[in-house]
Amino acid sequence: MTRTAASTALRERLIGLLADGEFHSGERLAQALRVSRTAVWKHLQAFSKLGLELHKVPKRGYRLAQGIDLLDATSIRRQLSADSRRQLRSLEVLLQTDSTNSRLLAVDDLPPGKVDVCVAEHQSAGRGRRGRDWIAPFGGAACLSMGWVFPEPPQQLSALSLAVGVAVTRALGRFGARDVRLKWPNDVLLANRKLGGILCELRAEAGGPAYVVIGIGLNVRLSAAARRNIAATGVQPADLSEALVAAAPARNVLVAALIDELIVALARFQREGLLPFVQPWLDADALHGSEIRVSIGDKQHRGIARGIDADGALILEMPAGILRFISGEVSVRPSE
Repeated sequence: MTRTAASTALRERLIGLLADGEFHSGERLAQALRVSRTAVWKHLQAFSKLGLELHKVPKRGYRLAQGIDLLDATSIRRQLSADSRRQLRSLEVLLQTDSTNSRLLAVDDLPPGKVDVCVAEHQSAGRGRRGRDWIAPFGGAACLSMGWVFPEPPQQLSALSLAVGVAVTRALGRFGARDVRLKWPNDVLLANRKLGGILCELRAEAGGPAYVVIGIGLNVRLSAAARRNIAATGVQPADLSEALVAAAPARNVLVAALIDELIVALARFQREGLLPFVQPWLDADALHGSEIRVSIGDKQHRGIARGIDADGALILEMPAGILRFISGEVSVRPSE
């Protein structure tokens, strides 16, 4: 094991010991890990880089500001449907990575009909649409990416994020989530605040198969500090606990539900295109009937959002007529 790998493994074990949210003395942590108290202290100093809020109290020790149900590959697999387990080629759960999407985009040997999944507790370079940063607090979000191969690229491949959005709402619906809405083309909202986002990235050659990586980030339980950090970027956040009457599910259970629904949705999109997803997407449309502003470069268009058409294009009703906008080319903001 390399020095870096050993350090990562030690940090992961340390987080596991503190995940219960209780106080642990530095001496007992050192004994459990079989390292010096200095080594423990150095790793605890690095927690802030992971977005972990640590409390230190004299004579009591250290504890995390809130407990964490750590992501675990075995637990996730156990919750998957039998069909999903058959199609799952690999499931990687990482303590830290730059980007789960970037990690899967490097894969070049995935066969059709199989999926690779990468899940991370913390991303140092998580990405949203149009290159924006995606902030996901350690232990408070679900960040996963899935790789999928279309043997023949569907004609409506540019609208894939809409089908993925429907899959996300169905996964959340398993837990009784209420009032979850979709904002064209790739945002998941709750009360007009951002609950999550979707990023689909494509690698394809003319006349050949299309390899896509679907990234999903969802806020599950946000601390006050995490909310402040996200709001500082200009995004008003929401988390899943606000959409539920009961407590939010364990993140391993949530990730398994997302994987299940994604696999079902991708297989159907491959067979039937966007059509089966149009009405469910319209039912969850957060913008319908609202006055919005659509920007393409320096050009802006204002009108009333009228949902999507059969190809997934945004329909904008303007005094001069109807305009259609294709996913990936525009940004949408509520009109002032």
